[in-house]
Amino acid sequence: MKKINWKERQGITYSTNPDFAYQTDAADAPSTLPASQQPLRLRLDKRHRGGKTVTLITGFVGTEADLQALGKTLKTRCGTGGSAKDAEIIIQGDFRQKALAILLEAGYAASRII
Repeated sequence: MKKINWKERQGITYSTNPDFAYQTDAADAPSTLPASQQPLRLRLDKRHRGGKTVTLITGFVGTEADLQALGKTLKTRCGTGGSAKDAEIIIQGDFRQKALAILLEAGYAASRII
């Protein structure tokens, strides 16, 4: 049985209609663009990270599963930690050159922002 999320049905408290079915306006997840059409941007970031340097990769358009897979590939090939969420991949440390080479090798249209 699917658990009903109360946040999805705000505004509807109770209905006496036995045939009532609440409909949500759930947006479909965006499909993943081909690698050659992904406008990925790499930059170095230190903001709000306690002075630590991270490589930030933005501009990914696609499903969360594909973002996680790309993030895992980058973290494994760079040999460091990080995370992938909200259409961003964060890699701990300054790995702009190495990440750019990995993305270009995989066919992504990536560019480095200074």
